[in-house]
Amino acid sequence: MLCRAFVLLLGTLGLAACGAKDTGAPTAINQPHGQAAGTTPTPGPAAAGPVAILLPLSGKMAEIGKPMLWGAQLALSIPGAPILDVKDTGGTPEGAARAAQQAIEGGARIILGPLTSAETARVAPIAQRAAVPVLAFTNDQGQAQPGVWTLGITPGQQVRRLLGAINAAEKGPVAALLPDDDFGKAMGDELARVAAAVGQQAPFVRMVGPGSADIVAAVNELAGLAGPDQPLPYGAILLGSTGNDLRAFAKAFADAKIDRAKVQILGPALWGDPTSGSAAMLGAWFAMPDPAARGDLIRDYTAKYKEPPPPRADLASDAASIARVLAAQGRLGIFGLTQPAGFSGVDGWLGLLPDGQVRRGLAVFRVDRGRPAKISDAPAGPAPTGS
Repeated sequence: MLCRAFVLLLGTLGLAACGAKDTGAPTAINQPHGQAAGTTPTPGPAAAGPVAILLPLSGKMAEIGKPMLWGAQLALSIPGAPILDVKDTGGTPEGAARAAQQAIEGGARIILGPLTSAETARVAPIAQRAAVPVLAFTNDQGQAQPGVWTLGITPGQQVRRLLGAINAAEKGPVAALLPDDDFGKAMGDELARVAAAVGQQAPFVRMVGPGSADIVAAVNELAGLAGPDQPLPYGAILLGSTGNDLRAFAKAFADAKIDRAKVQILGPALWGDPTSGSAAMLGAWFAMPDPAARGDLIRDYTAKYKEPPPPRADLASDAASIARVLAAQGRLGIFGLTQPAGFSGVDGWLGLLPDGQVRRGLAVFRVDRGRPAKISDAPAGPAPTGS
């Protein structure tokens, strides 16, 4: 039901997909030196106007901004691509606001960036007044609004994908024991939002403070929802913690007689990094972009810049590639950006909705000894199990 609602939402947009004919297939954008099927580059970039990119190229975040700029430049390195108007934000909201104003005065048709949530908050009203769309690099879903999309992988996207996998495996319903911080609250909000959208009762969500004492109390509270000699009324438990807190959860589950062989543990994409402490939750599921999709970017980026691209370069590469493809089609605006088929990028499929929300096709992995094991492929489009 969850994913059927999503497909229907896309179907109500009433927007034509790219090209003269809507084939229903996502526009391919993840080939820096290729052109999407069925498109023809314009004779020159002037007709489309420049593409502005706002990044911290000076200040304390310059080392983050530089490889992102390289990713965008690589994506626009083919003949006929739009001009890239590079603006330095200095890594501050004020600098980002100045950079956005300068870019708009220079004729930018779209803004890529800025990097942070605070910068995006300052850039958004400037761009909206000028009707210039923004593809920001933050993962703060709270900054999403009409005309402003947040391209970072959000907690909500991860939760939605995991819920799709849980529904497909018939392992629900889901309870959540989440860290009492912005990340945990974003996960809990999405869990509640999805439950409400499909007519389910509000899920059990408990915010957990740091340290083992509150973890034990939260796990015992959850375990107490089971009747005498009855199993836990939840088939999955969503966590958002890392490090020592995961070891504390593992012990608390065992002490509370919560059988992890019968209850599926779910967690954040951070668990893909072995240093996250995820080994304490062997068998747990998490959702993230499939690393295999980065192969072409790694090859081309490394060949040009003599070092592999960091994950943030993916966002800049995809944003620039979207701008390149739509400029070639003369569709560099809201209608081109929100085409129902979406786009296929370095981090997999993504779809931009008119309200600023971004849907992503993430793969599902299992925490295993050594490397994580993929158990479900990333959807290649707005498929029934992905978001």
